[in-house]
Amino acid sequence: MSTWVADTAPVSDELASGELRELIRRFQQVRDGILAQVQTVIVGQEEVLDQILIALFVGGHCLITGLPGTAKTLMVRTIAETLGLVFKRIQFTPDLMPSDITGTDIIEEDPTSGGRRWTFVPGPIFGNVLLADEINRTPPKTQAALLEAMQERSCTVRGNMYPLPAPFFVLATQNPIELEGTYPLPEAQLDRFLFNTLLDYLSAEEELRVVDQTTANRSVQIKPVTNAAEILQFQELIRRVPIASSIGAYVVELVRATRPGTPTAPEFVRKYVNFGASVRAAQFIVLGAKVRALAHHRYHVAYEDVTALAAATLRHRLLLNFHAESERIDTDEIIRRLLAQLPAPKGAH
Repeated sequence: MSTWVADTAPVSDELASGELRELIRRFQQVRDGILAQVQTVIVGQEEVLDQILIALFVGGHCLITGLPGTAKTLMVRTIAETLGLVFKRIQFTPDLMPSDITGTDIIEEDPTSGGRRWTFVPGPIFGNVLLADEINRTPPKTQAALLEAMQERSCTVRGNMYPLPAPFFVLATQNPIELEGTYPLPEAQLDRFLFNTLLDYLSAEEELRVVDQTTANRSVQIKPVTNAAEILQFQELIRRVPIASSIGAYVVELVRATRPGTPTAPEFVRKYVNFGASVRAAQFIVLGAKVRALAHHRYHVAYEDVTALAAATLRHRLLLNFHAESERIDTDEIIRRLLAQLPAPKGAH
């Protein structure tokens, strides 16, 4: 079957015609089930929900940026409940220590020998879904405690490395930097997030629905629709979605165009951008586009999948200069101009 080709080996006809089709059907069923349950609690925010689910099925982490009172925490908690995974939550505060996240060693007495020994007490990072609530309210030293976990899926305490459960996702919420009592996230940590999803205010009609639902005697029971083993299967499935070489080349060209030192970078990038996106951005755009294609019942990546996810993938990876700040040019505007200027790949639809 020529439509489906794995990244490392060809798919057998039996798998392509039977098991693979059933796995695709199950993926779409699980995704629809998650959305249906979450939308009984969360009103609107369809694009945000879509991006969070894409991050989960890729196996990446998601940063959710929004003002207080926009239901960031409620959204993440509700999604976690539908996944059937171990859910942990950390409320980030200015006095939070790295050991409060990773765990620590304590000295215990051995009842058999009477001697003392070190015993590791795992922290809240040892779960499947970690809600890092208001992550930018803690200093960089503590934020850095997440770096190893996000990249290596492990943490090191007193020289001992402990693997984290699989799958492992960090869904972090943050308030805008200009609010009092917040710290900018380190660039290295920002780059570990697949998406920076913006959570905006609802429309007047949607806000009225929220008020009606939350001021009455209404109880919603969220039930798991999947499990850890199945999510790991979906993550493998996503990587088998084919992408045309022209689409892949367009993604690389788009990411390289964000770097002011690249010869092909547009003049406005050279003027407003200090540092562009790394190759990790191109990897994440392709992986996210594969999930989006499969979610829309397509078996290959299309140009629209790339453009739909470009802003969420790139906005936290561009570092602008004082020219952009003085002229009120933000990263989303840079990305919009890039998408408008770069020609679409051949055969794009």
